Amino acid sequence: MISALKIKQTGSRFWVDRISTTWMLAGLFFILVVPFAIFLGLLIKALPLLYDQSLWAILSGTEWSPMRGNFGFLPFIVGSVLVTVLAVCFSAPTSLMAAIYITQFAPKRFLKLVHPVIDILAGIPSVIYGVWGVLTIIPLVAGLASWFGISSTGYSILAGGIVLAVMSTPYVLNMLIEVFRSMPIGLKEASLSLGSTYWECIKHVLLRKGLSGILAAFALGVSNALGNTIAVLMVVGNRVQFPSNVFEAGYPIPALIANNYGEMMSIPLYDSALMFAALLLFVMVTFFNFASRYFIQKYEV
Repeated sequence: MISALKIKQTGSRFWVDRISTTWMLAGLFFILVVPFAIFLGLLIKALPLLYDQSLWAILSGTEWSPMRGNFGFLPFIVGSVLVTVLAVCFSAPTSLMAAIYITQFAPKRFLKLVHPVIDILAGIPSVIYGVWGVLTIIPLVAGLASWFGISSTGYSILAGGIVLAVMSTPYVLNMLIEVFRSMPIGLKEASLSLGSTYWECIKHVLLRKGLSGILAAFALGVSNALGNTIAVLMVVGNRVQFPSNVFEAGYPIPALIANNYGEMMSIPLYDSALMFAALLLFVMVTFFNFASRYFIQKYEV
């Protein structure tokens, strides 16, 4: 009787394990399949444009005139790159210096006070950043342009870069804090015991040891910056052109999709062009995500 009961319990536990494992595998399969499904769906919708025009003509074209069948994406690519580069130039050194101070110089209770603030900044909706940019950054950029003798409304590549930098900083800062906190305390103590100053310890030991994580954080920051839409759309100007300076308006790819999707979708090639824009953005973000993994593996000490 007891043996039969044990066998029954063992059998039921076995099936529970099997069912649990199946559900876990199903969840993993879903996570792995979704990116491929997104890529395939966007590619299928973009095929009419790719059949009509060569890939090189699309990527290098400078004229955007959907009614005439001209879909040049180069101004949008340039706009996305300029805004993202400016955002990274602002956010990367700021985040790195802040992470070093928080983890190496500030008392431990300081991190407990600052961390909730960083999380709040990361959780603020992008539209709020956009409104803040319109109210604060736009007049600031317009005034700054006048110092250089440039007439600008303030809606510009620079305004988009500043707003995007503020939005990206919490994500990059959180990752960098974890990079420095995960380092063995013995490295720092050994360096200081040999007579190194704090700056020498940071420069020659901590930064070198954490290089892979730092580069990965910056690469993921670029991915995050590339995909942000609403806030940038509100401040960048949304003008199809090649900006001659950072005080002129630009038109990033996410803003193109958000502004035009749903309008004039009766034109099949226009619909396909917007799907190609989404596909191009997906490929760019994926590239920087893989770049972050590459940095982790290549420069890991």
